[in-house]
Amino acid sequence: MAPYHIRKYQESDRQWVVGLLSRGMAEHIPATFRQLLKLPRSLLLLLGGPLALLLVTGSWLLALVFSLSLLPALWFLAKKPWMEFVDMTLRTDMSDITKSYLSERGSCFWVAESEEKVVGMVGALPVDDPTLREKRLQLFHLSVDSEHRRKGIAKALVRTVLQFARDQGYSEVVLDTSTIQLSAMTLYQSMGFKKTGQSFFCVWARLVALPTVHFIYRLPSSKVGSL
Repeated sequence: MAPYHIRKYQESDRQWVVGLLSRGMAEHIPATFRQLLKLPRSLLLLLGGPLALLLVTGSWLLALVFSLSLLPALWFLAKKPWMEFVDMTLRTDMSDITKSYLSERGSCFWVAESEEKVVGMVGALPVDDPTLREKRLQLFHLSVDSEHRRKGIAKALVRTVLQFARDQGYSEVVLDTSTIQLSAMTLYQSMGFKKTGQSFFCVWARLVALPTVHFIYRLPSSKVGSL
């Protein structure tokens, strides 16, 4: 028997779900910071700035203080896109999860529960685009608590979305993730999702060279029903 079960979201789950979202996004800050340090413009600032200050003032102390003060600033810059995403999400679709995800037949939000604790989550909303020729569902907020990973929970949550899409008559499932989230990209690709492009979801993401990668999963037409 699996050490978890997947069910629909309930209002009593909100605290767990918001915690999963916040912790999950915060986990990516160190990797973003390391990536930021490797950017040519960051290296130029970290190495060239103190050197220029030293040449102008002749003070090693000022050069050292300047160099050290840059690191917290770069950490803030690495942190900003993730915190911006959390704030945006809590103001929009996750401000009222029941209303956003459970009030319409073609959308849903699920949690994975283990030992009476919510340890994973995922949501799905229809893509509202009249120019699309196919009915498309978008997967949102896949997250699993760090202590419950490598148990197949993330894959089970994605499969839940794919099955829901089949049952509801969707032709495609799309999702977005970031280049920093390597394990997520590996998971999606192993399950048959294909990359379709990338973009930057905010100016902060562009500043730290953190593109969003777009994926699509095309459901076999023979398994697609009607809404």
